[in-house]
Amino acid sequence: MAFDTPIIPHDDAVTTSGPLRRPRQMLADQEYDGHASVHDGAVADDLGLTGAPIEGPTHFSQFDPLAFSAWGQRWFETGCISAHFRTMVVEGEEVVASVTSSGEGTARIEAAKADGTPVLTGTATVDPAAPTELGERLAAAKNRDAGELFIVDQLSVGDRASARAAVSIDMTTANGNLYPFSLRQKLDAITEPSPWYETDDNPWGRPIVPFEMISVLSGKAGGGFRVRGPAVGLFVDLEVRLVAGPLFVGDAYLVKREVVAVGQSRRVESYWIRNTISSATTGAHAATVLLHSGVFKASYAGYPADRL
Repeated sequence: MAFDTPIIPHDDAVTTSGPLRRPRQMLADQEYDGHASVHDGAVADDLGLTGAPIEGPTHFSQFDPLAFSAWGQRWFETGCISAHFRTMVVEGEEVVASVTSSGEGTARIEAAKADGTPVLTGTATVDPAAPTELGERLAAAKNRDAGELFIVDQLSVGDRASARAAVSIDMTTANGNLYPFSLRQKLDAITEPSPWYETDDNPWGRPIVPFEMISVLSGKAGGGFRVRGPAVGLFVDLEVRLVAGPLFVGDAYLVKREVVAVGQSRRVESYWIRNTISSATTGAHAATVLLHSGVFKASYAGYPADRL
């Protein structure tokens, strides 16, 4: 087996849960646009948050043993985790993940704190044709009037950008200012360790990139889109879809990015980016990362006071 993680079946034999875990904070030193991020304690305090949040993708690892138990290695070949983040988690808090089957190859997912506070909700699928949480949320965002924008106003649906150079994740190199840690450091802290991430002991004979690190790889490709700032952002929604098997540690990938929606809520302006990841060697489509990023209106000095 890939994981040695206790899995708890519920009375209805449809929902399964993992154990309570304490995910680690890895982005306290994150920097972009010349300033610290929401994962810095002082920045979080300025925004009125209860603490510096753990990066959302960290929670994805708690679903891997549950999905692997349901679908085996298919999870790492055509798996898709699609999540709406509901409540921030700070280091030291405990989180439990659960999966509820909703049909062949598809399931609902939830993560919650020990006191029941929801952390994220969404879907996990291995059927490429199955609907996903973000598929529905993106469709709704496209149909919603964005209103007047002051931070993401320079973005337009259909804008595209491509990284000039291939990107990769190896075991020991830190992943830039956005992700100032190496895969080795992540694996030392990951909630669900597996030899599949660091040895040849898996069906593909090579170490594979964990789900929670695939968005890190896509982020290494750089921005390419102009958002006004300095301002502080956060992940609102994230979907990671494997298309043709896992991504491999050390392999080079090309990333193409496209703006697929823009919008706002009471506290943030936001934008949706679809990242298409392809093998730099063969050109084959390997994975897709759909990211909905929010930017706190109050963190941008140029935001009109009467709109806050």
